[in-house]
Amino acid sequence: MRNSWRSSGADTAGLGRGPLTRRLPVFLLAPAQPLGTQAFECGPGTTPGRFLLRVILSVRRISVPAMLLAIVWQVGESAVPVVMGLAIDRAVATGDEGQLALWIGVLVALYVALTSAARLSLRLTAHVVQLLQHRLRVTLSLGVLHPVGGTGRAPQGNVVSVMTNDVARLSNAVILTIIPVSRITAIGFIAVSLLATHWLLGLVVLLGAPVAVWSMGVLSERLARDTREYQELLASTVGQSTDLVAGYRVIKGMRAETEATSRYRQASQKTLVAARRNAGLLGRFLVASGAVSGAFVAAVVGLAGWFAVDRQLSIGGLMTAVGLAQALLPQIQAIASTSIPNLAGARASSVRVLDALRDNATSPAEPDAATSPEATALPELDVLVPSNSGPRVTIRVERGELVGVRTDDRTAARVVEALLDPRAEGEIEVRLDGIAAQKLSPAEYRSRVTVAPHRATLFTGTLRDNVTVFAGAPERVDAAVRAAACDDFAADLDVPVGEGGNRLSGGQRQRVALARALASDAPVLVLHDPTTAVDSVTEHTIASRLREVRAGRSTLLIASAPALLVACDRVVELSENVPATSRTAQ
Repeated sequence: MRNSWRSSGADTAGLGRGPLTRRLPVFLLAPAQPLGTQAFECGPGTTPGRFLLRVILSVRRISVPAMLLAIVWQVGESAVPVVMGLAIDRAVATGDEGQLALWIGVLVALYVALTSAARLSLRLTAHVVQLLQHRLRVTLSLGVLHPVGGTGRAPQGNVVSVMTNDVARLSNAVILTIIPVSRITAIGFIAVSLLATHWLLGLVVLLGAPVAVWSMGVLSERLARDTREYQELLASTVGQSTDLVAGYRVIKGMRAETEATSRYRQASQKTLVAARRNAGLLGRFLVASGAVSGAFVAAVVGLAGWFAVDRQLSIGGLMTAVGLAQALLPQIQAIASTSIPNLAGARASSVRVLDALRDNATSPAEPDAATSPEATALPELDVLVPSNSGPRVTIRVERGELVGVRTDDRTAARVVEALLDPRAEGEIEVRLDGIAAQKLSPAEYRSRVTVAPHRATLFTGTLRDNVTVFAGAPERVDAAVRAAACDDFAADLDVPVGEGGNRLSGGQRQRVALARALASDAPVLVLHDPTTAVDSVTEHTIASRLREVRAGRSTLLIASAPALLVACDRVVELSENVPATSRTAQ
């Protein structure tokens, strides 16, 4: 009975709430599925400042309510000494119990309002920062993986740093439209309240606060420049370490571990020096800005004390002035210690994000859609490979054919590279329906030709997540899983594969990657050695099922396994850049 009670009242949302609160509604929860979002536009004339402004203003429907709530929060905190001063003058000094109860009620209501506004504002702020991070990472992912010119080169290692550190700093820039605006509004409220208390105190704050903030902005210029330099060095070091780990086998094979370690150590030391210098500049800026804000607030408090001694202020007025001056100090210090460094980091990150997008967009311009030719939905594929002994050899894949190519590893890699990126400079030419691939738009080429490289790369998630990346109908997924001989370990497609597929063996990872390629149902599919990590029995199984799953589609199979080549309609044999024979499979 006790267990059934716990089960019926369980916290199904998984928020760790107790029995008294688990039935209450919870707002602003993350959706079960990732949000579909549109990438930020980045044209040739986009400057870092404009891009930063575009990012900040892209979520006004959330940031504006968060800003209004933050204004209620900050102004409410600044109004506390005003209410206390009025309570002293009208209730404590006069001994009026009714007035005392009234102002205590006002104070309680004020605290409820400002705490509620603070909680909602902070939650909306966190929500909008997460949305911006998601959208920026989508933008970078599209720019790096699907650049404007359709290039297929691998991203540089520093993209990791841009997608983490710089995206976080750039997303935090939206806070500049929420918290600093509310703090500046609170400073204005403090100035108006001091004007009502004594005109000279209000005038000092109205004139002195902008000067104090401006002077702190001037002090931050050196910090901003150094932050950009430090972030560039940090990204370069992160990129170098990423490349080092990815290419460790090659480095070890070349016996270059010592040289690679030395280069990374030098880069790391430069970054460490830059980090210490940046931290020192930040510390000096905080000390200088603290001195400016402290001196300004001390002047306001001293002036209020003088007016109280001169009996120009009542006791309640003095309490109000001192309380407002104390409320003024954290507002100015927060702008100096948080907002200004935040702006400096966001500006530097905006430059780096734009550089990453432009570096991966440098490719030949797309053809004009109005004049570019179009290939049919199921085109004929021609790959023209140069020969050292005569004219180029043409590897032709007719509609619905399964054509095999047997060649050396070097030539196979060059053919696959040309098919991945037909716009790259090279001697191998790719044509669809007799049209050079360079004349087709990248989107049109990718919609007709899918290339599955030899290296099997899986994503963190489940088997289903990896197989259904490009799949359509569920039956297509089932057919692809069976054709890739994954049914012996993929009875449950919701089993996690681990980070990079580390829960699977090498052969299992290769079969999942093959199933993903087959599930795409591409009009023209290029497979490069898809079974090198599987045993011979599984290889024969895949070969026997490949023709069925690709029926009505065209397939180019670059392999050396006899079991796969026997299943092809035709096999083209190439020596290194030299064609040998072309035969029809029996």
